[in-house]
Amino acid sequence: MTGTRAEVQADLRVARPRRWRGWLLEGLSETSARHPGPHGTPHPEHKGHTWWRVMCLTGVDYFSTLGYQPGIAALAAGLLSPLATFVLIVLTLLGALPVYRRVAKESPHGEGSIAMLERLLPWWAGKVLVLVLLGFAATDFIITITLSGADASAHVVENPFAPHWTHGGSVWITLVLIGALGAVFLKGFREAIGVAVVLVGLYLALNVVVLLSSAWQVVSEPHVIGDWTDALTTEHSSPIAMVGVALLVFPKLALGMSGFETGVAVMPQVRGDATDTYENPAGRVRDTRKLLTAAAVIMSCFLLLSSLATTILIPQDEFRSGGSANGRALAFLAHEHLGEAFGTVYDLSTIAILWFAGASALAGLLNLVPRYLPRYGMAPEWTRAVRPLVLVFMAIAVGITVWFDADVDAQSGAYATGVLVLMLSAAFASAVAVHRRGHRRAAAGFGAITAVIAYTLVTNVVERPDGIKIASFFILAILLTSFASRIHRAFELRTAEVTFDETAARLIDEAAAQGPLRIIANEPQEHSTVEYRMKEYTQREETHIPEAGPVLFLEVFVQDSSDFTADLAVHGDEKHGARRLRVKSAGVPNAIAAVLVQLRDRTGQVPHAYFNWTEGHPLSHLLRFLVFGDGEVAPVTREVLRRAEPNPKRRPRIHVG
Repeated sequence: MTGTRAEVQADLRVARPRRWRGWLLEGLSETSARHPGPHGTPHPEHKGHTWWRVMCLTGVDYFSTLGYQPGIAALAAGLLSPLATFVLIVLTLLGALPVYRRVAKESPHGEGSIAMLERLLPWWAGKVLVLVLLGFAATDFIITITLSGADASAHVVENPFAPHWTHGGSVWITLVLIGALGAVFLKGFREAIGVAVVLVGLYLALNVVVLLSSAWQVVSEPHVIGDWTDALTTEHSSPIAMVGVALLVFPKLALGMSGFETGVAVMPQVRGDATDTYENPAGRVRDTRKLLTAAAVIMSCFLLLSSLATTILIPQDEFRSGGSANGRALAFLAHEHLGEAFGTVYDLSTIAILWFAGASALAGLLNLVPRYLPRYGMAPEWTRAVRPLVLVFMAIAVGITVWFDADVDAQSGAYATGVLVLMLSAAFASAVAVHRRGHRRAAAGFGAITAVIAYTLVTNVVERPDGIKIASFFILAILLTSFASRIHRAFELRTAEVTFDETAARLIDEAAAQGPLRIIANEPQEHSTVEYRMKEYTQREETHIPEAGPVLFLEVFVQDSSDFTADLAVHGDEKHGARRLRVKSAGVPNAIAAVLVQLRDRTGQVPHAYFNWTEGHPLSHLLRFLVFGDGEVAPVTREVLRRAEPNPKRRPRIHVG
């Protein structure tokens, strides 16, 4: 009985880690990156939503910045906040909006500007550029989570009905909100456009009430406008000087342009027209442009009105750290003019939309990272599952929150840096795209926008270098882990499917009818009958190929060695007296191994492959394999086969002479 109990306990100890691992890695597959959250890719049968509903999904990220943007603008520009905000609005409507309308046309399936730039640069340069942009995207999305959580905690702490034990608890409240966000995603985040519509509708409606109340306050006490203009003329000598200062300080307000990258990321959720196809989703592109335009116009109106209201009605000292309006300027007006009850309702709506903005950002991050890194072979296998990534991103968010002490102002620079780099990449990619199509005027326009955004980015980085420091951390981490993963996964088959054309299938079947297949791995440089005959003769001599059996030549052409996985299409022909199987791939050894495994499965016999040793240092050959996809092919092919087929009896044979 004791022995039985001990065995049961031992089985339980083994089963628990297995259950935990199974739960953590649930959905580990090629499609697991399509997380069913706000930024998820709909299933084919999913018909999508109308553009204005999807706009609300974008709005939880975009419109929620009203919770902290007016206060940050007041800190950055002081009494000139409305004028600097107007400059920002001009850049939004005449710069960012046209850029992302172009991105929607060029990348209609939610890949965004990163995919546009990936197509511009070939080979490893394109991959490295994508990794760098992913670092800035991670900065944008992670800081969205921490900044939104910090501002939500500010609304909790400053609310007069909040319990006394919450006072001074911005850090732990932010950590609780981040933890709750992670818990939701660990359990399983479902489609939430309906929730987004309710949150955005309620939040914007409450903001309209606050702004109308502020307008009435200004009308009732017209002297406040005079006080503001008098203070402006005291600080600045002339209107020209005011405009000059506004042009200089508006880059500090750049986080008010956030949300455009989210807008194109949610494109797969837009319904479009019934006649849309994958190759030509014209209706989706049109409606996404409506989405972007409507969101930009609505946000521009709110930004300008909120900046005017908060600058005119709130003393400047209240915006500073420790002030009642710091990070919550509109909430300050709600409490001041509409009473504590309404102010509390406003706080609750702000907390909800800020928290949901973090959910939207995390969902976008969970879709963005697996979209690229596994395809490059630059991520461990577990990154295709959602839950491990959630834990990683939540740990990073916790670290950043503690580092910045949940300070909204301190994090705004990092947020603006991530936003501006993505906008710069989108503007540059748009300029190149229209230039290639011969649209010179459009190219000049996008080039000018690129220059303005570049100036804004440089100014922001100089003023607030924390953003580039955090982005550099993300970039370095992504580069190191990506290339380490690439090296670790270099010996995989790296092939999803191997297909043979009609000629290749005929050659294989004819050769298999006479016994196990004999494959000569050949560099595709021979172009004459003499060269092929000499190759076959030397291989038969050096590797002892049986004289009676026929041989097939297998030749691999390396196209882009920076690619990782791809389907292989094997083409057969008979030329120069040789029967050839020819295939294009990113790596020679991996392609040969994949073809050999498929030949075994097709014929039911273990094939034999014959190689020559290559002269040179083994280390240099290894580096050539990792970078250029060739090198010393024979031992690498054997290692790929060893990892792919654990049963030695079923493993294709490798012969080297």
